[in-house]
Amino acid sequence: MNEIRSVAVVGSGAMGAGIAQVAAVAGQQVVVFDVSTAALDRARKSIAANLKKLAEKGRLSTAEALEAEARIVFTASLDDCSSADLVIEAIAEQLDMKKKLFVELEARVAADTILATNTSSLSVTAIAAACEAAERVVGLHFFNPPPLMALVEVIRAVQTSEEVAQTAYSLMESWGKRPVWAKDTPGFIVNRVARPFYGEALRLLDEGIADMATIDWAMTKLAGFRMGPFALMDYIGHDVNYKVTESVFASFYNDPRYKPSFTQLRLLEAGHLGRKTGRGFYDYREGAVMPAATEEERQGWLICNRILAMLINEAADACHWGVASRADIDLAVTLGLNYPKGLFAWAAEWGAANVVSQLDYLYEQYREDRYRCSPLLRRMAKEGADAVR
Repeated sequence: MNEIRSVAVVGSGAMGAGIAQVAAVAGQQVVVFDVSTAALDRARKSIAANLKKLAEKGRLSTAEALEAEARIVFTASLDDCSSADLVIEAIAEQLDMKKKLFVELEARVAADTILATNTSSLSVTAIAAACEAAERVVGLHFFNPPPLMALVEVIRAVQTSEEVAQTAYSLMESWGKRPVWAKDTPGFIVNRVARPFYGEALRLLDEGIADMATIDWAMTKLAGFRMGPFALMDYIGHDVNYKVTESVFASFYNDPRYKPSFTQLRLLEAGHLGRKTGRGFYDYREGAVMPAATEEERQGWLICNRILAMLINEAADACHWGVASRADIDLAVTLGLNYPKGLFAWAAEWGAANVVSQLDYLYEQYREDRYRCSPLLRRMAKEGADAVR
């Protein structure tokens, strides 16, 4: 495998532009492709403004910022990507569209060019299958915004060669990122392990156990999360958050742990997508009054313990099924999700036996497979941290 000296990024939206900026600052020659010249112009201006801010803050010298900007070429011709050592796809999350693109890329690039997909939820193996040399395809899942978010999930497809995977991982390290290995399963690490943060909060709301303001208060003021689940869903946008939940649920053959909420679906159907439309779970329109939380600590901790137990259980199950190591899961949730601590660290602090007791209580109450305890978590309760691989 040749040294990676030049990178092409396909897609000039916020994610593609951010990846291009990261690569250029790391010293790569970068080509950014998009079919839309207007999108390319927005990306060019955005990157220039971001590099200028970095220089003003002293993160880069003025010369370094100008040099990074000069290393990026913008093009509306896919042929201009042909000389890149690495191509990173950052287009819409549509499998057929991505597969078609990879066929077109493979026809243009050199035999040893690595083709990477930035997919957040689709099968890397399915994307790779579109290529004759599928062993050259790897998943590189960046997080938004890429210049600020250190985490990158590196995903081996079934076909990915070890050399390609290791080259991609090492390159991310050289770019100043914190790569983690993730198995090619739905949601990888972050979008799988995070589901209970939203899903169990929605379950509490749907059952009338607590209102959204109280749940958000508990998870921020008591558990220490930066944003509560409802504020965060509004921030992400229900068109994005609900669709990821729906995709993971379907991909796991309708496993009840990932079951979407009708309450969130109705917001999506109403066009109340969150902050971007002015209404979501909360009303962000001018003059609207935010609902007050019931700040009662006993109820607050009951909320926190239930959501945290489900998060810890999901992390343990991901480890149990070989999706990622304990260390990489904790790194992923702290860097990719800004959790106040890793979920295995939380389990150690809380005590695995206490988490198991909480889950078993919920299972007894509901008799739903949603609350089944991970076998690994049960072993941790009996054997301690040594049970975790």
